[in-house]
Amino acid sequence: MLTYPDGATALVTGGASGIGAACAKRLSDDGVRVVTADIAAGADERLDVTDPDAVDSLRTRLGRVDILVNSAGVVGPSAPLVDVGLEEWRRTFRINVDGTFLLCRAFVPGMVEAGWGRVVNLASIAAKDGNPGQSAYSASKAAVIALTKSLGKEVATTGVLANVVAPAAVESPMNAGTDPAILARSQSLTPMARMGRPEEIAELVAWLSSTALSFSTGAVYDASGGRASY
Repeated sequence: MLTYPDGATALVTGGASGIGAACAKRLSDDGVRVVTADIAAGADERLDVTDPDAVDSLRTRLGRVDILVNSAGVVGPSAPLVDVGLEEWRRTFRINVDGTFLLCRAFVPGMVEAGWGRVVNLASIAAKDGNPGQSAYSASKAAVIALTKSLGKEVATTGVLANVVAPAAVESPMNAGTDPAILARSQSLTPMARMGRPEEIAELVAWLSSTALSFSTGAVYDASGGRASY
């Protein structure tokens, strides 16, 4: 069992299903008080991560959290770049990038003030490889990586650590509407020849959220079944 500060509270966005729900369960199993937030039903808090007023309201209600897991996200359009509409592009960035930014901006100051905190942002192997037919998703997840690298450096001496997990394709509701050809390509590039499971990603997220982590910030941790090459 991993250890966390006594009475630690975690906020997991996208916590109603998929990776977010698996992370919430894993942290809860270790005794962490977990609050899930999602626009979908089934979460503790209904939250549109793109709405700054809603994020600020949640911060007011919850107060300080010790662990922030930004798992809310969308795949976005599955089409060649030249066929992607501007609003589809912007929506993907609003959810994947703006949402991560707004949650970090809201909750990291409380962690800094307390002298301890963990931020884990979910990106994707697509952020490194650039999936054909998923330009908006790939670019937005690359932005999440860069955001986290910057944040990790900014708070490196405060006791707050910020890191990224970059999975390959995972069996989750978020991928339910993904072009099957894109998922097949991802699996063909994965030496383990299968998709990941949410609970496998949650194990890595839990470690990055715990007191076991002490000398890593602004780093990218792959969970790709061997697909990652750098």
